[in-house]
Amino acid sequence: MKSYLLKTEQAIPIDLDTAWDFFSSPLNLAKITPADMRFVVTSDYTPTTRMYAGMIITYKISPFLGLKMNWMTEITHVAEKQYFVDEQRFGPYALWHHQHHFREIKGGVLMTDILHYAIPYGVIGRLSNRVLVGNKVKQIFAYREKAIEKLFGTYKAAGNGL
Repeated sequence: MKSYLLKTEQAIPIDLDTAWDFFSSPLNLAKITPADMRFVVTSDYTPTTRMYAGMIITYKISPFLGLKMNWMTEITHVAEKQYFVDEQRFGPYALWHHQHHFREIKGGVLMTDILHYAIPYGVIGRLSNRVLVGNKVKQIFAYREKAIEKLFGTYKAAGNGL
């Protein structure tokens, strides 16, 4: 099975508490996911629910061509205000391991995502990643970056470095 890596970083002009409160709520994921994916959290959580290791989150998604799918992830690791990891337990991927890291920087927070994923079906999966899935995953993260900027503003580096 061939796996793929996508790593993104985004500086956000908010404090660490605000970043953690937003990103550790499963219901906020829909706010930063493209509308065409029809992403809906189906787990019975409230806006005040915060993630914890062992938490199972279920979703309905339409990742490609309007196909509706169920997806289940587990939050496997949590270090408060530092990082959390979600792993697929059921869904469209053969592997989904997504690390979310948060670090205070001058004037905000640096959020780093490290995603390892794999597509099932051997050669057909590798071809579908090259033709469709890889680009779709990149588009989702590009959309997410813009949605986060819209919610929290654009980080101004102003020579202060990360």
